Amino acid sequence: MGEAAADVAASYEGFFGVGECKGQVVIDGEQVPLVLTPAQAQAQDQGVDHSALVAALKAQRGWVEEKVIANSGVLLRGFGVRDAAEFDAVVDALGWADIRYVGPAPRTHVHGRIWTANEGPLEEFIYYHHEMVLIKEFPGFVILFCETPPPEGGETPFVPSFRVTERALQEFPDMVEQLDSKGLRYTFTALSKDDTKSMRGRGWEDAFATTDKAVAEQRARALGMDVEWLPENGGVRTILGPRKLTRVFPGRKGRRMWFNTVVGMHGKELSSAAFADGSEIPADFVKRCGEIIEEESIQFRWEKGDVLILDNLATLHGRRPSLPPRRVLVATCKVTTPLD
Repeated sequence: MGEAAADVAASYEGFFGVGECKGQVVIDGEQVPLVLTPAQAQAQDQGVDHSALVAALKAQRGWVEEKVIANSGVLLRGFGVRDAAEFDAVVDALGWADIRYVGPAPRTHVHGRIWTANEGPLEEFIYYHHEMVLIKEFPGFVILFCETPPPEGGETPFVPSFRVTERALQEFPDMVEQLDSKGLRYTFTALSKDDTKSMRGRGWEDAFATTDKAVAEQRARALGMDVEWLPENGGVRTILGPRKLTRVFPGRKGRRMWFNTVVGMHGKELSSAAFADGSEIPADFVKRCGEIIEEESIQFRWEKGDVLILDNLATLHGRRPSLPPRRVLVATCKVTTPLD
């Protein structure tokens, strides 16, 4: 057993062991993601179900959080988590407060704190993003659970954000610093009602939990958005900014995270990303940053019962096109320490 495995195994009376998954990488000496499995003795002698995992997580909350931050993500595999209710118990055991999702993705409440992940068409790629990156309060952690693994595709690739910043600075140092100092302005257009045929089809009535435009405006302002109503279709254009291109968060080695959605929103049908003064971001810069993000992506094949905990402050994530059926559920949790 290696040093990392020995450290993990000792953390909860031998309950956790270190596993491996295809696609895993090593960054600065850390496995990304760190794969935690039932230790062999535990699995062989007693079998493992979600209740044993829940007890271990409750006992070792601080240790688990340290591992998620150190490794950017932790994959819990082989612990017998079967459904939304059991996943909800796992999320609760981690002790992180809930945060309500705000964004364009169509989602459905399932149980407790658990929602479906983006219900947009499976054949489409969901681009890399930090969850709720544009609003004032965003999750510290995103937790995903695979209830039904897809027969082909459907991976959830993720990207350590600091690697994108490092490489962008090597190739475009002046542009990165200029965007950071001047700031970014984003716009997004939404209809009034949900459109589940679109990855970004969540209507403003669902997003703001109201049909009253005045209430919607109030809630938008609380999230740091301005709004423009579109008389031709009952929709709304939200305007956000200025926003930084990169962020440095406590406890993450001073790494400068690529904490933005420039590539995902630049020049799209329903969205835009520009300098805060409205001037255009060079298309060749955006294109190359997109290539860097893809080159740095990490992915594994989902297995039934997998639970993936991502540090949302340190990782972008997305979804590969998939054959049906695929059912991945999600919970979003608050930051545990002050950011500023």
